[in-house]
Amino acid sequence: MTHEPGQSLADAVSEATAILRDAGVPSPRVDAELLADHLLQVGLGRLRAMMLGDTPAPDGYAGLVAERASRVPLQHITGVAHFRYLQLAVGPGVFIPRPETESVVQLVIDHVQGLPHPRIVDLGTGSGAIAGSLAHEVPGAEVHAVEFSPFAHAWAAKNLAPLGVHLVQGDLRNALPELNGTFDVVVSNPPYIPAEAIPHEPEVALHDPPEALYGGGADGMELPTAAAASAARLLRPGGYFVMEHAEVQAAWISAMLARSGNWSSITTHLDLNGKERATSALLAEPDNGNGRIGE
Repeated sequence: MTHEPGQSLADAVSEATAILRDAGVPSPRVDAELLADHLLQVGLGRLRAMMLGDTPAPDGYAGLVAERASRVPLQHITGVAHFRYLQLAVGPGVFIPRPETESVVQLVIDHVQGLPHPRIVDLGTGSGAIAGSLAHEVPGAEVHAVEFSPFAHAWAAKNLAPLGVHLVQGDLRNALPELNGTFDVVVSNPPYIPAEAIPHEPEVALHDPPEALYGGGADGMELPTAAAASAARLLRPGGYFVMEHAEVQAAWISAMLARSGNWSSITTHLDLNGKERATSALLAEPDNGNGRIGE
């Protein structure tokens, strides 16, 4: 794409759309518009209105389109990821939050309805998308977040500080031991991709940090299993655990939770695309030794 002097915004966006489509970008028109808006900062509604006139294309637009055509993630170019009601700062070294994870946040919001001051922890927070959304959308919530990667932790700190989230750098396997048994909700979107399953999308395979993708072990289940064990440690009896996973892992995760003996009400949840995206459970009441639970 060559930015011709005097080329209109409408023509430039149309040309960019064709370039991105040819490069295999999944949403070429939307990305072309978002790149233009990144430079003009007018919002998509105003941008589309400007395209009806003879507004010139912004300087630098062709370079951004070429970068996106090379399959650099849109969010790395703009520095922003949109997630529910938040605008998150993102870039190299942090997992870009996905729209399907928004449904996991909704499960937590629905569960804590009526709790005046729910205590929630997000294990493996990445950019802070889940923890930040819960802090923003659940009045009175006390939200904690744990992130292992120093790079992702830095992005999360930037995103979560204004929202009052208690962020710690640590391993989800053993984090927050001083808070064992105190949380109403543990939520996690841990790395879960099997070792041999290389993602198809170049944006994911080449730009998302490997430590945010691969769950450990041939089946990718080491970190999801660890997240469940930590949830059992951190939750109060009757507390709620919900974890995102790949659709093919739903049955395995339900069986793993059932096998541990710690959980009741194990439920698989579909995302907006009808895929088995998350599993939730309640921490069982402790057995008091007479074989009867919770008495």
